[in-house]
Amino acid sequence: MKVVMIGADRSVMGGVSTVVNNLYRAGLDKRVDLTYIGTVTDGPKLKKLWKGMTALVRFCFCMPGTDLVHVNMAADASCRRKMLFMRLAYLFGKKVVIHEHGGDFQGFYFRRCSPGQQQKIRRVLDRAALFLVLSEEWKAFFETILDHVRIEVLENAVPVPESGKTDYSGHRVLFLGRLCREKGIGELLEAAPGVRARIPDFELILGGFWEAGNGELEKKAEELSAYVRCPGWVKGEQKERLLRECSVFVLPTWFEGQPVSLLETMAAGMCVAASAVGGIPQILGTQREAGEVFYGPAETGYLLKEKDGQALADALVCLLKDAALREKMGRCARQRIRERYEIGSYLERLLALYKGVLV
Repeated sequence: MKVVMIGADRSVMGGVSTVVNNLYRAGLDKRVDLTYIGTVTDGPKLKKLWKGMTALVRFCFCMPGTDLVHVNMAADASCRRKMLFMRLAYLFGKKVVIHEHGGDFQGFYFRRCSPGQQQKIRRVLDRAALFLVLSEEWKAFFETILDHVRIEVLENAVPVPESGKTDYSGHRVLFLGRLCREKGIGELLEAAPGVRARIPDFELILGGFWEAGNGELEKKAEELSAYVRCPGWVKGEQKERLLRECSVFVLPTWFEGQPVSLLETMAAGMCVAASAVGGIPQILGTQREAGEVFYGPAETGYLLKEKDGQALADALVCLLKDAALREKMGRCARQRIRERYEIGSYLERLLALYKGVLV
């Protein structure tokens, strides 16, 4: 099977590149004839433009003989960029699998697109052979705007380390991801002084890069530098060390698809506190009936109400005061990932979906 996959360059700091790199680690390139084309990269606009242009040329040269095109897509610029590649794939008569990763596609579609743009998006997406989403919630949404394409849930997955976390004694809290308002960094910095007052050795580590337009938040973090550290984007050995040293992973995001950072930290055995948005309740196993939202401590982690700095502070204090609770949640979280979100099972499901498209 010859597959051309497109998405963010594998060097990009973000969730999609992490998903793709995990697939390579799991051996997808050994099970299919895989060509990966990065369509965007980190850096200045000119570099990004050059990356996109060369990706288009390479994509066209790869089309002859290709069986399947796998499109990793998010919202906004990612969607608009990938629509061009999808149109080309359709012109070449190729079957397309769209893999939607974005956590704010609804906001993009309803608030940032005109009715005419919405129609174009529907027309392109509906021509795909298969549409993959990260949660049942997202499947329900896309079923309201798409009429013909088959929609399947394919939850993200991660490698599970052989051994999990053993030390839950510290009071360090870790965040990993883009540093911006939409990820809840404002609420996190708002909560930090209150947590520090009640937990004197509390430390907050913001592992990520500051997005443009978040200068106020960056300045606030600098003002709290006595106990708030910003080491930049972390990976490899540095990331593994932080997973060992920190006791709680926090993700107070406003919206989300299915965050790989949450899966990774749970797989490592960390106690987690995350907003009850998008696919997060599904990951933690706290999914409720339509319209019902659960907030508070659960077996595998603590569910937060988004945009609520005081509730976030209370949750962190609750977790940081109880090492036994942190350990219990961390061990249950690790077991949850091992049973449901392990990368090997994910790979087999993806290959089965590929074969189903080509039948």
